[in-house]
Amino acid sequence: MNNKKGFEKNFYIAVIMEFFERGAYYGVLSVLSVYLVLSSADGGLGFSKTQAGTIMGTIQPLLYFLPIIAGAIADRYGYRRILFFAFTCITGGYILTAITESYIPVFASLLLMACGAGFFKPVISGTIAKSTTKENSALGFGIFYWSINLGAFLVPLILVPYLKSFGYNYIFYMAAIAGCILMLINTFLYKEPKSNEEEGTEKKSIGKMLVGIVEVLKDYRFILLIFLYSGFWILYFQMYGTVLWYLNDHVDMTPINNGVNSFLALFTENPSWKFDVEHVTVINAGVIICLQLIVSKLLQKAPALPTMILGIGLGTLGMFVLSLSSSAWIFIIGLVIFTLGEMTTHPKFLSYIGMIAPADKKALYMGYSFLYGVIGSSIGSFLGANLYVKYIDELGKPDVLWIIFTFIGIISIIGLICYNRFIAKKK
Repeated sequence: MNNKKGFEKNFYIAVIMEFFERGAYYGVLSVLSVYLVLSSADGGLGFSKTQAGTIMGTIQPLLYFLPIIAGAIADRYGYRRILFFAFTCITGGYILTAITESYIPVFASLLLMACGAGFFKPVISGTIAKSTTKENSALGFGIFYWSINLGAFLVPLILVPYLKSFGYNYIFYMAAIAGCILMLINTFLYKEPKSNEEEGTEKKSIGKMLVGIVEVLKDYRFILLIFLYSGFWILYFQMYGTVLWYLNDHVDMTPINNGVNSFLALFTENPSWKFDVEHVTVINAGVIICLQLIVSKLLQKAPALPTMILGIGLGTLGMFVLSLSSSAWIFIIGLVIFTLGEMTTHPKFLSYIGMIAPADKKALYMGYSFLYGVIGSSIGSFLGANLYVKYIDELGKPDVLWIIFTFIGIISIIGLICYNRFIAKKK
């Protein structure tokens, strides 16, 4: 039975699991696209950017698609069993990525990892839902969201630069060790969650899940919203592809390094901190940790769709700022503005899905809302890689690349404005 004032033990176990899994995942993702394309002399695998885009454009959509079906499978066969399967895939995928160098084996290893991560996502969020009550659910999911960003902040900030100094494969070994820790937690500490009192006891069959697909696809308003919102996520997934390549190839971060080392010199002698690609993830997660509660409070009563449009506008502005200059400070400002857009738009998107979904199908609609990530990551990764090769590698015009993504954001904004005006259900 849930404690209405506090949280049961399984809640804290789930939060710890999320911290380890997301820390490992974002630690890897913070350098993955660069590791794939760096020459072997520089410690990378030497793949082309098009090959790297194919990998990123496959594993990330898989991560967003699998939760749609994995939740129903977990409800039927048990959370602990599915977590065991997920952690086996995650650990095996990271280990195999660390020891393989050829394109197909690396691709297959990352697919295995993505399969495990995709099954993990709905089970762990489902555990949080089953371990909280109406009275403490908001706080519970807030703590859960922070654990994601805390992992995404600390691991790339502290562990990744240290491990990278020995070799990129050590980052994958670190992630595999996290997978082993998760396996032990699942075996000895995690308990199969019981349903909340409000939930029925009937388990969803695979057949019912397929019927749910048809029901959702028939709702054209929902599908159109997902499609329009995906425009923002085409931009978002550049943070793990083209933005990292651009930083590595064209941005001189010396002014940032000098500023940070001047501050660190107050506490230690001869500091040698260096801003590198993994710190893009650190900025994103750090800004969210510091400002998300403030932004959410300010926008608490704001209407959902206009707020989403504002957030996408900020994200689009962040992309435009990148087109202005390759200056280190301009780069940082662009990243921060983009993150403010993410913080503004995504919570309101989740809230809006909850409002427009039929009362008896809210969980179903929330599951299929993950399609924004499937569309955004697949298009974003393939498009980003090809545009980078054409406009930066071949033509030397990075500003054109960021302007193109700016226009994608503008198209998304215009589409949502029209959606809000002509299609959205009026209350």
